[in-house]
Amino acid sequence: MKKYIGDKKFYLMVLSVAVPIMIQNGITNFVSLLDNIMVGQIGTEQMSGVAIVNQLILVFNLCIFGGVSGAGIFTAQYYGCKDQKGIRDTFRMKLFIVLFITVAGLSVFAFSGRQLISLYLHETGNQSSLDITMHYAQRYMRIMMVELAPFAVIQVYSGTLRETGETMLPMKAGIAAVFINLILNYILIFGKFGMPAMGVEGAAIATTVSRFAELAIVAGWTHRNTVKNPFIKGAYRSFRIPGGLIVKVLITGLPLMINEALWSSGQAALMQCYSVRGLSVVAAFNISSTISNVFNVVFIALGNAVGIIIGQLLGAGKMEEAKDTVWKLMFFSVGGCAAMGAVLSVLAPLFPMIYNTAEDIRSLASRFIIVSSLCMPLYAFVNVAYFALRSGGKTLITFFFDSVFVWAANIPLAYILSRYTGMPIISLYFFCQFIDIIKCIIGYVLLKKGIWMNTIIKETVT
Repeated sequence: MKKYIGDKKFYLMVLSVAVPIMIQNGITNFVSLLDNIMVGQIGTEQMSGVAIVNQLILVFNLCIFGGVSGAGIFTAQYYGCKDQKGIRDTFRMKLFIVLFITVAGLSVFAFSGRQLISLYLHETGNQSSLDITMHYAQRYMRIMMVELAPFAVIQVYSGTLRETGETMLPMKAGIAAVFINLILNYILIFGKFGMPAMGVEGAAIATTVSRFAELAIVAGWTHRNTVKNPFIKGAYRSFRIPGGLIVKVLITGLPLMINEALWSSGQAALMQCYSVRGLSVVAAFNISSTISNVFNVVFIALGNAVGIIIGQLLGAGKMEEAKDTVWKLMFFSVGGCAAMGAVLSVLAPLFPMIYNTAEDIRSLASRFIIVSSLCMPLYAFVNVAYFALRSGGKTLITFFFDSVFVWAANIPLAYILSRYTGMPIISLYFFCQFIDIIKCIIGYVLLKKGIWMNTIIKETVT
């Protein structure tokens, strides 16, 4: 067991990285839950429309995440060897990447938004509900498109700060933003303090304003504290990036960006398969995923911690320490998520009662939550394996391990079961999630072989 359990110093080090991320994500997801409940109070169609658009925006968000993470692998290793110029160059690279993705995302939503939303609208004998859901989804999407640009730039700053050891400021900025979002949601959705009741449009405006506030906090602090963040000095004076670094970031990061795009679009495709069973499934799945996300912060934060800690160890050439740390982090993450899953399973019937929706939707949502809680240890194992492989630059392997698996296994299974069988939706969902046990086996083998233990920052300049 010594291989899997660290000492007090080890856990303090891990928690110093993971807890700020956990708190930020936890508060963000909790406020998203409150947002979801607020929108749910004004109608099931409104809640479903918002859920569909948010699923589509998640694809954009994860493309941004994948784009900056590719360069972020280099940032963490540059920080490990104290190369500020290298950090500055990767910061610039991230800016170019998010600009390209944002323009592409805005184009897709502007010209194909209605068609994408319509993929999720299936019902028998209730066309009016579908039309109402489409109406609210389009109104919500039009305003949410404004928040794409500040979200993208936030990821450039926050990601770079985390990779250079500053995890507290992004956490504080995130907390401030979600509380701004929450307060504005209450005012704008329901029309408080003399404001008109704007419904889903109010929710979109609140989110957009909170994004700009978060960007102002993160970017403002970074530029005011150049002693702590020397990489930002002259970051905008020139946009020259060494050719060798561009090539290496693209070779390493492009599979990662494509992976995030395919994985997130795969999740959207899975939701579309579930939506074939009716609008009530969309509503119930929205409730379930929003609540589950509050509990998923444990493995998400520990995954980010793996990327940062292991990346720094590899950058410093500490291969054996990196290998030992991975297994300890794996055990910690899986054990923590098993405990969180048990709590979530017990509380599953209570959470949907908060929503102002039909009883059959509440019942369906609670069963979705139970399935998610059972699979949390699997998610944790897969997440640690993914970030460990990625920290060593093995992004082509993570591409097959993550998104290719979704499109080759999860989606075909969901498509066949949803369209060609009468299997109950909960059983269908269970099989589509539990198939990740195969990924756990693959991840264990890859980690055991140690193929991820690489230093990738050598000879990146020309």
